[in-house]
Amino acid sequence: MVIKPKIRGFICTTAHPVGCAEALKRQIDYVKAQKPIEDPPKHVLVIGASMGYGLASRISLAFGGGASTLGVIYDKPPQGNRTGTAGWYNTETFESCAADAGLYAKTVNGDAFSSDIKDMVIDVIKRDFETVDCIVYSLAAPRRTYDDGTSVSSVLKTVDNEYTNKTINPQTAEITKVTVPTATDEEIENTVKVMGGEDWEAWITALSDAEVLDPKAVTVAYSYIGPELTHPLYKDGTIGKAKEHLVETSKKLESQYDGLSAFVAVNKALVTQSSSAIPVVPLYISILFRVMKEQGCHEGTIEQMYRLFAEKLYNPEGVIPTDENGLIRMDDFEMAPDIQAEVAATWEMVNSDNVRDLADIDGYNHDFLELFGFDVPYVDYDAEI
Repeated sequence: MVIKPKIRGFICTTAHPVGCAEALKRQIDYVKAQKPIEDPPKHVLVIGASMGYGLASRISLAFGGGASTLGVIYDKPPQGNRTGTAGWYNTETFESCAADAGLYAKTVNGDAFSSDIKDMVIDVIKRDFETVDCIVYSLAAPRRTYDDGTSVSSVLKTVDNEYTNKTINPQTAEITKVTVPTATDEEIENTVKVMGGEDWEAWITALSDAEVLDPKAVTVAYSYIGPELTHPLYKDGTIGKAKEHLVETSKKLESQYDGLSAFVAVNKALVTQSSSAIPVVPLYISILFRVMKEQGCHEGTIEQMYRLFAEKLYNPEGVIPTDENGLIRMDDFEMAPDIQAEVAATWEMVNSDNVRDLADIDGYNHDFLELFGFDVPYVDYDAEI
């Protein structure tokens, strides 16, 4: 069959196996072209390892540091005339490239929230590693199902007041107004349960109880803060409440487990499955991309994750730089005053007529399609698969 992108809202329901493979190999090639990570971890667990920051973390630590990696994913293989998920193809390619490089790489496919998957992962660690010394928590899920079968879902809403601002349909470049409603207390609580630190803590607890957590392990989870423009929706909204809980969890973990280093890395705005679902954010990202590319400081996912591990968590000086709140700021380029000043000025004047001149819509759409293996250079998308 010939596979083409089928976009429904903010997701693509198809994925191209050749395109996914080529995009992943380009990330590997980038890391291999950089300086090796000094004193890297040996045995790494990546929870949420098939796309975005989790996948880039796995690539950086494996091909930049020679680490053995165990990934947890929740993806579907191809079946009949349905393609597999992008994460399935990414993982398949990663494991193949790791094997060619002589690197250990195994993956557990299932719901990372469940105790059964935690037990399966622990069994693999006991058999193959004994302990893990780095745990990357990069789970992004719209809902969480507990072991008793009950489920809770996250919402993208404000906390105090409704929020109205510009948003964009990236496919048509049409800018419209959107109003985001206020969440109920229950919706806030459920969003924290799905996207906060509760499951991160459950993973660390399970690893410790099973005696497979290295006494000097490092663990990191990912967050975002963004500019004041998006604060009502993100930082001060339901997602922000979950991310506050994530930070609280990092401090709780360090106090509970002597020797464990737990960090939250605040990353730059990038096109991911999660960010594409948030109103207002795609327009902000498109403007940001144009400004940062013109200034020569734009980073993609792999550049940022390599920098996190090579220059922050495992830097040669051995001192991990954090801000006054203990956060690792990977959004330092994005939040530079000159960058934000130009983005803010552009935001005030952008409309449907001038958006292609003022924002990098083509770059946004390329990054979105590339998530699913499309719009990757040198791939024949008319070829039978």
